[in-house]
Amino acid sequence: MLSRLVFAALAAFLAIPALAQGWETYVNREDRFSVNFPGEPGVEAIKWDSEYRAVFPGRVYSYEDGGERYSVTVIDYSDSERIHAERTNRTQADSLPNYWQIDVLSSIAYAAWQFRQRAVEVTYDAWHYIDLIAGHQLQLTNPDQTRSFVGIYLHESRLYIIEATAPPGSPPPGLFQQSLTFLDDAGNRVRYDYIYTNTLPPLR
Repeated sequence: MLSRLVFAALAAFLAIPALAQGWETYVNREDRFSVNFPGEPGVEAIKWDSEYRAVFPGRVYSYEDGGERYSVTVIDYSDSERIHAERTNRTQADSLPNYWQIDVLSSIAYAAWQFRQRAVEVTYDAWHYIDLIAGHQLQLTNPDQTRSFVGIYLHESRLYIIEATAPPGSPPPGLFQQSLTFLDDAGNRVRYDYIYTNTLPPLR
């Protein structure tokens, strides 16, 4: 019995490199992240409507492999103060000068809310971190019965949304989901000695 268990464990261990064949570490210095993709991702520029109706620039890095889809969306909130000052769709409820700060700090919760709205079932929904950078993770079942595995993080006023979608019955896409790292302006991996949460400068 023991020899069978040892053989099964050895077989699973040897299978890991085979599963990883074709995967490469994609490094993006402009948006300051790296992640494992099964191939070179396409890049699409987008505009992101925030919770308080400001529009922010972003990019989606995505790759499709059969029925599996992988993407990293990066939304740049770093110019939030100016963007909010120039918007013309203010209401009395969001007219205070600090709403640009609220929009940035609530961006993780707002992105998570959007995922919950599209799901038919949410099977995991909890606080998370990568390299001690605070964020949120969700696992959900979509209307077509595919499953999405989502991580949302806010680092230096950039919102990162990592999403992998797999067909029904497929294993979780851990090789992608667990590989996200954040980079500094020199391209080095960022890892904190404490739980990092995004901070903002005081109002001017």
